[in-house]
Amino acid sequence: MPVNSAESARLVDVVLVKGGRTKIRYPAELLADDGTRIAVRAPWAGEGVRDFGFVRFEPGDVFTEYYWRDRWYSVKEVRGPSGALKGWYCDITRPATLTGTELVVEDLDLDLWRSADGGDVRRLDEDEFAESGLAERDPEAAAAAVSALDELEVLARGDRFGELTG
Repeated sequence: MPVNSAESARLVDVVLVKGGRTKIRYPAELLADDGTRIAVRAPWAGEGVRDFGFVRFEPGDVFTEYYWRDRWYSVKEVRGPSGALKGWYCDITRPATLTGTELVVEDLDLDLWRSADGGDVRRLDEDEFAESGLAERDPEAAAAAVSALDELEVLARGDRFGELTG
């Protein structure tokens, strides 16, 4: 169902599930839903500052988040309070579901970061993924997750990465 934010802006709850439990839930403005890709915008939903060493997420940051019903990842464009682009944080997830006003995404532990200038692309949390036991419990999902991370890394290192969010 396409959404034109000027005509029918609405809030949804983004629900990130990990290990069968809700990891975080936060309100976001639904920007668009074309039936395949869902776009939302929300302020940094974490408490205080989260310093990864290569980027800091902090109060005032704004995340424009893109979820797909047919892809095993989400892409979050991160901007500071001034609007300056920090980069993109990508979560490897099962395909998203939007039911009513609840956007549910299951986090599969793997992540990828791409800096604003594209000079820093890094895979994250591969150790957590290995320890999660997903490969043993659900080998097909684990293979899809690794494939999605590989695909995102190729896109992040190329010139066409912006097409994911454009």
